[in-house]
Amino acid sequence: MGLEPLGLVQGFCVIRSQPTTSQMSLGLGMTPYQPAPNDYVENYHCPHGIVSAEHRMWGQNYQQTWIERIWQQGFSSAYTRMVSEAKALGAHGIVGVFDNVSPLVQDGIVEFKMLGTAVRLERHTSTSLPWSTYLAGQRLAKSIEAGFAPVSIVAAVSSVRVWASCITQYAIEGTGSLLYGQGTDSFEIEQLVSARMNARELVRHSVKIQLQGDQIHGVELLMREHEFGHGDFEIQPVLRGNRVRRFKDFAALSAPRPTVTLS
Repeated sequence: MGLEPLGLVQGFCVIRSQPTTSQMSLGLGMTPYQPAPNDYVENYHCPHGIVSAEHRMWGQNYQQTWIERIWQQGFSSAYTRMVSEAKALGAHGIVGVFDNVSPLVQDGIVEFKMLGTAVRLERHTSTSLPWSTYLAGQRLAKSIEAGFAPVSIVAAVSSVRVWASCITQYAIEGTGSLLYGQGTDSFEIEQLVSARMNARELVRHSVKIQLQGDQIHGVELLMREHEFGHGDFEIQPVLRGNRVRRFKDFAALSAPRPTVTLS
């Protein structure tokens, strides 16, 4: 493909996430969280009419937009630093990008790490920022052969907090069939289904905005869950892919030239 490797390029960002008081974990008997008007939220009310210190009078799924913004800020900062290193080397692109997001020792501090191989196209000059892709080797060659040029990597996260309603909590504990009155141990847990479906839809929407009309190849969806306490957990899907743009019709690449021959 005429790509000359120039060297390893990296980007890092360490960021602290500290929610406000209204964004802390909710408790029994407290008022449900009130999100911004356009954020995802669903409320679930107790149908039993039971009032006690331990019975959940309500449940809620709500979008944690502040977590999504902080994640995107850290990811973008690490990516920008990696691209700056590549441009300083005179690179036209970055292949085989690897990114990792991991918590450090202290709660609320997260490290974003990104690295890849800076490459230069033979007999080509460009003053624009280097493109980037998670692909490398044969997978990248097949994408270009199919007529798609790499533009950039894209990634996003959505975060949905679940505060289980009484029915959801009984279902999780295995006592839901008695309260549902169905006489069976098999039934759908509506609140959890809705939380997972909406979390996936939110992250897909974020990536579509980043694509700006281009296409995406090689999508990876990673689901993460974190339990804070009894019936209190969050769902965080991370979606990654390669933003590509068609630049030609399919045309087979020329056969590679062997670098070593055995006689």
